[in-house]
Amino acid sequence: MYIPAAFASEDVADILAFVAQYPLAAVVTSTPGAGLYATHLPLLSESSESSTTVLMGHMARANPHWRELGDAGCDAIAIFTGPDAYVTPNWYASKQEHGRVVPTWNYAVVHAQGRLRVCPDQSGLRRHLEALTAHHEAGRPSPWGLGDTPAGFVEQQMQAIVAVEFTVARWEGKWKMSQNRSTSDIHGVIHGLAGETSAESRAVGALVAERCPAGKRTGGRE
Repeated sequence: MYIPAAFASEDVADILAFVAQYPLAAVVTSTPGAGLYATHLPLLSESSESSTTVLMGHMARANPHWRELGDAGCDAIAIFTGPDAYVTPNWYASKQEHGRVVPTWNYAVVHAQGRLRVCPDQSGLRRHLEALTAHHEAGRPSPWGLGDTPAGFVEQQMQAIVAVEFTVARWEGKWKMSQNRSTSDIHGVIHGLAGETSAESRAVGALVAERCPAGKRTGGRE
């Protein structure tokens, strides 16, 4: 992924927090049988003895993707996307100064490169489902759990899915949040996005404020 230095994040803890918040990944592989193939699925980080990050997920058994992985698995990339928003030049102070500005798009994205394989021991599938559900039900007034279903129902549903694991070899994080603009332009973007009706645009505005370089956190001009 092309990442200008101003937008790069190499903080693994920061990246893992992003993945936990935006767990739906586009998992892409290239195999001789299927060529390029993508499956969208939520992934959950699990620890391992080697301290390498392992992301767990599951695919529909009817999905041919998992059959293409082979016994040893294959190289893959998982793409996690956060909030994004259009940025109009009208928010830039520099538009009034010289007019040499154009629109852009702010976004946050994380790529994981590694190896995807079918879990050799499918007995852990229920444990994965319990962990995945607990993660996303946490904080709800009445968290739902697998135990809320009739006896045998979950086991029946599990027959239609396959557990997969993604061993991460490399993380890439990109927060394109106007960090390359002047102080006055950045604050114009923050103010502009805060006034948008879209909750996603406002979320991007909060990220622009959060990612603002230390030397640009005042409201003045450079």
